[in-house]
Amino acid sequence: MSLPKLVILDRDGVINFDTPQYILRPEDLVPIPGSLAAIAALTQRGVRVAIASNQSAVGRGWISEEQLERIHARLLALVKEAGGHIDDWAYCVHAPQEGCACRKPKPGLIQTLLARANVAPKDALIVGDSARDIEAAAAAGVRGVLVATGYKDAAYEWRKARAAQPAVPLYINLRAFVEHLLSS
Repeated sequence: MSLPKLVILDRDGVINFDTPQYILRPEDLVPIPGSLAAIAALTQRGVRVAIASNQSAVGRGWISEEQLERIHARLLALVKEAGGHIDDWAYCVHAPQEGCACRKPKPGLIQTLLARANVAPKDALIVGDSARDIEAAAAAGVRGVLVATGYKDAAYEWRKARAAQPAVPLYINLRAFVEHLLSS
């Protein structure tokens, strides 16, 4: 597999531990071991890294966009401290019932990031922890990779994701995937 120009990561469950209670404060964001080093390894190889994340806690009224920005600032600082860089971030703040075009599994966030980076879908890759991430990847024409670090059952998510992309690979975590990618 050749190195993509852009790797788009889901945030919760890929970079940091996810929780059904949502990430509502900067201190709630706890990196998954190895994820920050994986981002740094991509950055150091010249691969741009972006984040596409559903953040419905804003649309549900549980946090403000300013609070979301503080959480994001903590993540950026942690990535920088590890030697990495996040080039761009797109998030959907809508509640699920709003029916927007950006909330994954719809491809809006991914299409936005591809356009801003001026990268063709064939030159990008998406790493997610749920079937909806892979469904969004497929809808945008981008290859998807699944990691087993979300709080949902990984085997179930993988089986469901294969309906969107039959050959979607499953890795134990982001670090394992990046090590495989960079050694190919």
